[in-house]
This record gives sequence, structure tokens and C-alpha cells, in this order.
Amino acid sequence: MSTQTKSEYMLLFRGTDWHKGLSPEEIQEVVKQMYAWLDRLIAEGKAKSGKPLFPEGKLVSQKNGRVVADGPFAESKEAIGGFFLLEVGSLDEAAEIAKDFPGLNYGATVEVRPVAPECRPLALSPSEKSAAHPARATA
Repeated sequence: MSTQTKSEYMLLFRGTDWHKGLSPEEIQEVVKQMYAWLDRLIAEGKAKSGKPLFPEGKLVSQKNGRVVADGPFAESKEAIGGFFLLEVGSLDEAAEIAKDFPGLNYGATVEVRPVAPECRPLALSPSEKSAAHPARATA
């Protein structure tokens, strides 16, 4: 019996205009394929969560002072339309899963990224934290 270690991988779905040029019936068929794909991943215990994203949002930057602007400003082919969180054995396995995404046939792309186990500052040992922030260590 194999006890393969699993890690988390984020699938970021790019391309919010994949449906352009398709009839309502064709869009419905592609969405049906997407749900079947997701349902299979859930049944296999590989998909942990996922959500679509609304196209509007806010963009926060430090450019010219702290600015909050309506956004995002990415081209529609680059805009992130949603995400899934997978738990699988490797980055290659996550990429193979992404290759089956039905939206790829219509111009969407999938970015596959490993999820870090924790934020680096939280992972610092006490001595590393005091070295990074001497004023806090003595306070």
C-alpha cells in the first residue's frame, strides 16, 4: 500500500471571454462539461475547493501614494475568472489535471501553482524573527 504525500496546487483560470462567438446552447454545453470535470475531481478527492470570480474588483497599489482603483485592469484574456485548489501528489499531476479543463478548447488558459505551506515570515524561528526585527524583540 502506497502512502504518497499530497500537496496543494492552485489552478488559476485565465480568459474571461472564452464564450465569445458561441451560441447560448454551445455555452451551456461547455459549462456542463466544466461541471462534469469538476465533479469528477471532487469524486476522486483531488479538488478541495474552487470558485468563479466576478469580473469587477479593486486594485490596490503604492504607485503615487496608496491608491485603490476600480479594476482589475488585465486584458480579458489574462484576467483571472476563477480558481480551484487541488490536493494531489505533484505539480506534474496538477498540470495533467489542468490539461483536461474544457475551457482550453475555447481560448482559456490555466496557470498551475504550488501552494506554499505557510507565509515565510510566519515560518521564521524565534531567533530569525528577532534578527529580522530587533526593535520588536526587545519590546
